[in-house]
Formats: sequence, C-alpha cells, structure tokens
Amino acid sequence: MLFVVIFGFVFQLSATEWIACVLCFGLVVGMEMMNTAIENVVDLASPEKHPLAAKAKDIAAGAVLVCAIISVVVGVIIFLPKILNLAL
Repeated sequence: MLFVVIFGFVFQLSATEWIACVLCFGLVVGMEMMNTAIENVVDLASPEKHPLAAKAKDIAAGAVLVCAIISVVVGVIIFLPKILNLAL
C-alpha cells in the first residue's frame, strides 16, 4: 500500500484511480480481518484437528488471495500505462 500511495503521488493519479486504489486497500485489509475472525472461530469451535476446520481456514485464506490478486490486476491497469508512457 505504501508503494501505491507513493507512486500515486508521483504519477498524479486521478480521483477515480485513487478511489480504485483505496477500495482495493480496504478490500484486502477487510478480507484479511475476516480471515482472522474465521480462523479464530474455527479454533474455538474445533480445538482439535478436523478436516472441515482445515478446509474452512483454507477457503478463508483463499478469499484473501483472490482479493489480493484482483488488487494487483487493478494496480497493473492503473500504473502500467503510466510507466510505459514514462519509458517512451
């Protein structure tokens, strides 16, 4: 997030681009919080190892990964053209 903010100022992002970046920040951090909550609830409900508990934790972590990948795609869509214009 720090690099996105720094490069956002360097490349003078538009308001719409800033909104997309901030929404991605919130999406990933929010999903990470949900992942932590799910893991804690699963640990509370099933302190011993259980295949369904492991599956629930893996799915929650996968949701975070999907949000992070989508955020990277949004970042590439926003920043790649700006970087390529700078190189030309």
